[in-house]
Amino acid sequence: MKVVWDLGKATVRDVYEVLLKRRRIAYTTVMTMMKILETKGHLKRTEGERAHIYQPAQPKQQVISGMVREFVNRVFNGSAQPLLMHLVEDEGLTEKDLAEIARIARRKKP
Repeated sequence: MKVVWDLGKATVRDVYEVLLKRRRIAYTTVMTMMKILETKGHLKRTEGERAHIYQPAQPKQQVISGMVREFVNRVFNGSAQPLLMHLVEDEGLTEKDLAEIARIARRKKP
């Protein structure tokens, strides 16, 4: 998704070439993942002259929010508190990070 967001629209070959610069990956793996993202509604596909062209189906923030929500539901039974506790305790957040979390939490209170 990140590559498609960065490029705006891309073919499987475009995404494959970007990812290949970072690590070895099979073309078919990229193709399969893009088909899965299309099936989940994160990408939409149009017919290009020689290849399918993919572009984001929803804004980046909307997709990220949905993926985080799905992760919290699947891994933490719908409660974000254990995830936040893990991040605070195990991930070495800086004082600045913690202050920003506290600021956001105060702003979200009813």
